[in-house]
Amino acid sequence: MGVSQYTVGEAARLSGVSVRTLHHYDSIGLVTPSGRSAAGYRLYSEVDLRRLRQVLFYRELEFRLEEIAEMLSDPRARTDDHLRKQHRLANERLERDQSLLRAIEREMEARRMGISLTPEEQFELFGGNFDDYQTEAEQRWGDTQVWSQSKRRSVAYTRQDWATIKKQSEENVHEFARALRAGEAASGTVATGLAEAHRQHISRWFYDCQYDMHRGLAEMYASDPRYADTYDRIAPGLAAYIHDAIVSNADRAEGSPGEVG
Repeated sequence: MGVSQYTVGEAARLSGVSVRTLHHYDSIGLVTPSGRSAAGYRLYSEVDLRRLRQVLFYRELEFRLEEIAEMLSDPRARTDDHLRKQHRLANERLERDQSLLRAIEREMEARRMGISLTPEEQFELFGGNFDDYQTEAEQRWGDTQVWSQSKRRSVAYTRQDWATIKKQSEENVHEFARALRAGEAASGTVATGLAEAHRQHISRWFYDCQYDMHRGLAEMYASDPRYADTYDRIAPGLAAYIHDAIVSNADRAEGSPGEVG
């Protein structure tokens, strides 16, 4: 069986590049055909086409021709080594592209739904961490019904609505702090009443906050240093106090008194 050879036109058709490109690769020594016809025309072997594929893979990965020539000239690197490297690089690029695609889709969705706060207004009302908290919340609960419900409600809120939400939330936290300083027990009427007001605030503005979900939020407030530090700067021990009050309120509402600790 004879060795297959391909003219420059056939090589161009198989590889999807132009004849002019193949001529250029030949002129710089990147992919040089190993044969010539009787009339002096270029003839590419299967080995030549394999090298051409390697070049095109690296080009798709945005390497410069000089870099490709250097990599392919390494006598220690076999074809399988190049394929493994290209596979790894392609996966890394795919991950970056997917991240970019998700970011673009989020921006498109936000514009479609008419997000009502500008970045400046977000910063003014909630500080510099507002977007971080939004992103984390989406990562945690983005596939849940409550997240969808919260998004549907919140995209329609005006700047005044957000100011009201912030004011009510801060008042609730400071009422908790006053109760703590006054020596009110976390399981007592005052503290559990504030816990219920906190749950109702979430249900009013964002999503139907059931008691089991409220318990989950309490755990986050106590265990996440960002929340715990914020609360404890208002009053030492406030994060744990709010946690205990929310748990006590949930236990009382569900008729399942449990330990608070």
